Amino acid sequence: MLPDMVLAWERGQLLPSEQELTALAAALWCAPADLLGAPTTLREYRWSRGLALEDVAFAVGLRPKEYARLEDRNRWTGDARRTAALAEVLGLSQAQLVAVTGRAEKLAEYLRSAASVRWQPYVKPVSAMVTLPRERIEHALSQLHEQYQSLMTSTLSWSETASPEDKGAPFLAQILDHFWQLVE
Repeated sequence: MLPDMVLAWERGQLLPSEQELTALAAALWCAPADLLGAPTTLREYRWSRGLALEDVAFAVGLRPKEYARLEDRNRWTGDARRTAALAEVLGLSQAQLVAVTGRAEKLAEYLRSAASVRWQPYVKPVSAMVTLPRERIEHALSQLHEQYQSLMTSTLSWSETASPEDKGAPFLAQILDHFWQLVE
């Protein structure tokens, strides 16, 4: 039974419990974070920091059972204050915070619209999702818009066989990466 469980862990088919991860790390003389790779969930970020569930729950102002449910569902529903506390206690960058709280796709949607149509109406909704100074967000959105529009203008040629939308698709597919580079 035990070799099958370890094999399932190695294949990513099953995650060890917190106790199993801690015991395995102790047996291998390493930190639990060393066994995780790059964290992608609330639980993995907590484990990578070596924090107890109760400590994170207390830091964000939730009961441990409430926070455990959020980890189990991997769905963050906290308000702005609790979200800021979560970022602080888990040591998350803005990009990691947006991803782990499930807001990356909505942010990407806003950014694609800001780049392809007009950027000004998206300052407020992006500011609500990303806790950065408004000026940095405005600058990033205007730059995204300018870069995308320049790309689209450069594709306008009578000799081109591909549509301009095909040329802009790779830029829009990487819109989050472009945004994070601009705001850093």
